[in-house]
Amino acid sequence: MKNWNFLLLMATLISICFFGVAQDVTLDNKILDALEYRNVGPTRGGRVTAVAGDVAHPHTYYFGSSGGGVWKTEDYGISWKNISDGYFDSPSIGAICVAPSDSKVIYVGTGSDGLRSNVIAGKGVYKSMDAGKTWKHVGLKKTGHIGAVEIHPTNPDVAYVAAIGNAFAPNEERGLYKTTDGGATWDKILFISDTVGVVDMEFAPDDPNTIYAALWRGERKPWTIISGGKVGGVYKSTDGGDNWSKLGGGLPTGIIGKIDLAVSAANPEVLYALVEAPEGEGGLYRSYDRGATFKQMSTEKGLLDRPFYYCNVEANPQNENTVYVMATRYYRSTDSGKNWTRLSVPHGDNHDMWINPKDSLNFVQANDGGANVTHNGGETWSTQHNQPTSELYQVEVDNQVPYWLYAGQQDNYTTISVPSLPTPNLPGGGLDYWMATGGCETGPAVPKPNNPNIVYSNCKGRFGVFDKTTGQEKQYYVGASNMYGHNTKDLEYRFQRVSPIHVSPHNPDVVYHTSQYVHKTMDDGKTWETISPDLTAFTPETQMISGSPITRDVTGEEFYSTIYAIRESKLKEGLIWVGANDGPVHVTKDGGKNWKNVSPERLPSGGRVDCVEPSVHQEGKAYIAVLRYQLGDWRPYIFKTTNYGESWELLTTGDNGLPNDFPTRVVREDPDREGVLYAGTEYGLFISLNDGKTWQSFQQNLPITPITDIKVHQQDLVLSTMGRAFWILDNLTPIHQLTPEIAAKKAHLFQPKDAYRMRYYSRGDIDYPSPAAVIDYHLLEVPQGEIQLKILDAQRKMVAAFSSETPEEKEKMERDMSTEFMRGGGKDGLLKTAGLHRFRWDMRHEGAWDENISRRGARGTMVVPGKYYAVLKVGEETQEVAFEVKADPRVLESGVTLSDLKAQRDLALKVTNLQSQAKQLAYKLEKDRKQLEDATKEKKKKKLVEELDILEKYDAQFNTAEGRYMQPMLLSQISYLNSMINRADQRPGKDAYDRFEELSEELAQLKSAYESLREESKVLGDDD
Repeated sequence: MKNWNFLLLMATLISICFFGVAQDVTLDNKILDALEYRNVGPTRGGRVTAVAGDVAHPHTYYFGSSGGGVWKTEDYGISWKNISDGYFDSPSIGAICVAPSDSKVIYVGTGSDGLRSNVIAGKGVYKSMDAGKTWKHVGLKKTGHIGAVEIHPTNPDVAYVAAIGNAFAPNEERGLYKTTDGGATWDKILFISDTVGVVDMEFAPDDPNTIYAALWRGERKPWTIISGGKVGGVYKSTDGGDNWSKLGGGLPTGIIGKIDLAVSAANPEVLYALVEAPEGEGGLYRSYDRGATFKQMSTEKGLLDRPFYYCNVEANPQNENTVYVMATRYYRSTDSGKNWTRLSVPHGDNHDMWINPKDSLNFVQANDGGANVTHNGGETWSTQHNQPTSELYQVEVDNQVPYWLYAGQQDNYTTISVPSLPTPNLPGGGLDYWMATGGCETGPAVPKPNNPNIVYSNCKGRFGVFDKTTGQEKQYYVGASNMYGHNTKDLEYRFQRVSPIHVSPHNPDVVYHTSQYVHKTMDDGKTWETISPDLTAFTPETQMISGSPITRDVTGEEFYSTIYAIRESKLKEGLIWVGANDGPVHVTKDGGKNWKNVSPERLPSGGRVDCVEPSVHQEGKAYIAVLRYQLGDWRPYIFKTTNYGESWELLTTGDNGLPNDFPTRVVREDPDREGVLYAGTEYGLFISLNDGKTWQSFQQNLPITPITDIKVHQQDLVLSTMGRAFWILDNLTPIHQLTPEIAAKKAHLFQPKDAYRMRYYSRGDIDYPSPAAVIDYHLLEVPQGEIQLKILDAQRKMVAAFSSETPEEKEKMERDMSTEFMRGGGKDGLLKTAGLHRFRWDMRHEGAWDENISRRGARGTMVVPGKYYAVLKVGEETQEVAFEVKADPRVLESGVTLSDLKAQRDLALKVTNLQSQAKQLAYKLEKDRKQLEDATKEKKKKKLVEELDILEKYDAQFNTAEGRYMQPMLLSQISYLNSMINRADQRPGKDAYDRFEELSEELAQLKSAYESLREESKVLGDDD
């Protein structure tokens, strides 16, 4: 029966691909199921904002990252796995709580309480009843950011949620919520106003009806952070939240900011409060009488470093006098906060900790580098290099083969680069698969075209030129002035922390860098030319010292009225587009001599132009993506112009496939097919096949996380994310080739992308694909009978063949400890279900014959570079396409020639043939031996015994005896030679040829002797 759903989908695709315009169309992603993303790291952790543990299972911990979801370890942090993918609509985690009475019950509040400018809003509360295997959304979707979740100590159906609220605008959903039915319903039990939320809450350790709550006026603007006001403070209830009273008795009475609370089961009378307040009033407070009165214990400034971001206190559950504070540094006091020592952790910028109530030396701690577990009170920690949760601001790529990806990683010490495929000389896996490339956390890092050893890197507005060969970075800051701590209106140059760098596509020596002006260098930064006026809105009311009304915070993150995006057209030199973080879009057609404000009329003012994208198909065409959620506007904004910005079309109407509450960060045009667009949003990736008329999710297996940047490079889709590192979708050619004719065919073989012939083996914790030529085909319906794929060389000789009848069982590839060669594996089969299929040909000839059908023909020698044909047979129809297998350019650069590779191939094919002959002969010999063995048991004739003895001697020459370190016999020796000459790209040495001749002669002698035995035998084949 035909797959009518698939037909409908393809018909929809026809209307888009063929006619170019389709209204109100949503494509089902099943049409592209075969296309999947892969994570390429780094495995170095990113910001973690919430942690929790399981009292019943002390080896089990959870962490929630700022953009990477919820992760779980069951081995004290040796390994972590994500448990929220597929369930959570937001990757931003504010709080995690495991029920004390039933550790299978977990509540998670989304939306981090560290209100940075790039903070990701939550989508409410999720609950698990099976220790994180599955999750259910249980409400409070509009609470924005959640600071704490607490569960009743004996009844897991009773839980409380402290809702901070929307970080960027007033909202009524702030406050403290309570459920008594496991999250089915929620009651708001504490509310002050739409600008004051609840940031923390605690139970009295001996009485869950006694509750303490901290209220906070917290709000972000693109140009400042508001933390504190006249309304806020600590509140207490003694009846489970029905009634509340505000606590005073020594706490600050004027303006009050963010507050965090801590209690200790060792003494329920004690309550700690870490309070942001004006100088002299802020600090750590302790109550000895359940909040009736407080005493200020410390005004240590480090405790309240950047409180909007930190402000976290925790008390030891076994000793009420030991207290921890998390800020930029990690502090511990053993005398109730009078004196402090600093603890060493794997990374600074600390946010949360959970202490095992039964063993206070055992705890998990969260910081901007990830989560780490200790067994000894912080003397040593588990690694953070097993958490691919890095927050990346952008992605750039170089033109190496394989190419590398570059970005600034939040809270990393330099910008980073990772390879798209594994690097042979870094055997440590994900731990080693990244390198520093200058600059610092903010980036970007932009490799110089044709010389990837030179990287232009940014660090909070400072321009540097990093040389990979020396590991040094030359510094060429525009203006050479330290901008920290300034009011932006007083700065000569306003460089945002994330200041763009762009290399001209027409001249690799021309580099652009932007403040409120466009700066240009042609000598790697030694001298700069300013080629524009101020291209920002520069509204006076937004120019200020950030941080009010209590804590000053001027790091450049809130510098408003700067240029945030710049791109020069690849079609015309000097055609440059820029966008500012306060709204305006400008263009110049003459390299900066004249600029024109071309901001879309329909675009509300003040938003951050996160991306400008000049078309590679039409000179006057361009796209922009604008982010306005920092102004409380959650709508997506992608605009298109076809006339140099004279007019713009809004491509995100809210009803054309891209949701109306998915802010857009980036839009990119596919260079290989006009009309194909990719949009990165706050909650995932979208694609348009009709130039933005309609959109569909292109999420596939990509986790929900903000897509910060996109590059289409070498027909791959390359992504950076704010919380889940880098991802690549290899080989976009099916999207480039889809047509109505293809959609109507029962079967279609796509034109493959040319493949690079490489040798590598993926090690470690990043799952790289094996080297392969990717061959895509689609089936409209399940065909009758076998489907076949053959690979032919340029002379149309068969190289390899594959079938849908190939058994699926394959041996796992394993390393032979005695030789270090890889053993095992098997031959891949073809899928014949309806839909798109992606087959990976390993670029190898047919391997040796094997008794095991699944291994027969597997892992032959690699083909030489050249032209090849893929021939697909479905039913009576045969289709054929040609493609290239290219040499690894690094191999050719090393001095290996194509002639060397052909010589290697020729000898390897001879060895493969020899191996097949030997295996087949050994198989026949074994069958005869078993026949004789059975006959001997029955008849016990002398002649039978003699012939059996001879066969067993032959068998011993073929097969290595069982045991440790036994002498390798003929089959092992041929396999050894085969592995030897196939390990690297090289012309084989003389010894390889000599050994082949020796083994060939040995096999010939054995074969001759065995055949003589069979001719003379009076028993083999004789029934007497």
